[in-house]
Parts: sequence; C-alpha cells; structure tokens
Amino acid sequence: MTRTPVELSDLLQSRIRDIADWPKPGVVFKDISPLLADPEAFAALVDALAARCAEAGVTKVVGIEARGFILAAPVAYRAGAGFVPVRKQGKLPCATYDESYDLEYGSATLEVHQDAFAPGERVLVIDDVLATGGTVAATIALIRRAGAEVAGVSVLLELGFLDGRAKLTPLIEDGSIASFILV
Repeated sequence: MTRTPVELSDLLQSRIRDIADWPKPGVVFKDISPLLADPEAFAALVDALAARCAEAGVTKVVGIEARGFILAAPVAYRAGAGFVPVRKQGKLPCATYDESYDLEYGSATLEVHQDAFAPGERVLVIDDVLATGGTVAATIALIRRAGAEVAGVSVLLELGFLDGRAKLTPLIEDGSIASFILV
C-alpha cells in the first residue's frame, strides 16, 4: 500500500509511545517497540527508507548503535545495499577509524571498520532519533574518512528542542546531505 507522507507520519507516530522519567527523572523516552512489533507500520517504515536509498543511489546503509541497527539492516536488505554498523568504541574486531563527540554529560567515541566502504560509495545514515546531532555528525565524519560519500541522513524522529539539525548544517555545505525526518 502506498501512503502519502502525512499518512505514513500518522501511522508511525501512532506506534511510538512516550515513557516518562526513563531512564532517569525528567527524560521522556521515545519507545519504538510498538512500531517494531506492528508488521504494517514496520514494513511501511522500511519501504519508505528503502525508497530513499533508491532515489539517492545508495550502495551502503549505515546503522548507528544500537536502535539504528534495527532500522538500517532491513532497509539495506530491501534496497539491495550493504549494511555497515557504526559501533561504540571497542566493539569492532578489525582495524577501525574512530571519532569522538561531546554529550551533555561527557564524551563518547564511535568506530567503523576501515574496510567498510569502497572509495566513492554512496551511503545513507539511519538512526532512530536525532537529538543533539553529535552521534550523526561523528558518523558522517567516519564515513568521509573512509572515502565514501554521505548521500543522506534518515531518522525516524527528531527531538527539535535539542536543535540537532543546527549541528549538522555545517556538514551539509555542498547540499548532498538532506535530513529525511519521517515523524
């Protein structure tokens, strides 16, 4: 079934629940478990993201640890592209590139295998939530360091009050990266 962007957004939003005060007081966690458990909604999400891959000529799909893996792997399969995990430091077994970034309460480091991409490959980055933008910015830097081209960034939802897009704007100077916010 082909859905309009509004119909897709409504479907996906209806399957995401807010969990107040988790994992700590004052935080509203966006739980995508109901969306993943609903075969119609999950298929609609995967199909929409796979269509984005086709439009952008994507050859690899990156999933950012951990919920990004859940979304990116089936998208890569559906799109006929390879899947590449971007992981927290120390989780990948071969030679890696690493990129550190700041969090509200410290810093973190992401890694990708050095041989994950062929030069010039077109890559779609997928994650569940765009918050402050640090994780996505670090992932973009890793992909570019590995010699690939970032064709797009797709997220399921955006926490607009954290202004993550502003952090990504300088990385989009050539216009080749466009956020694709579904919800």
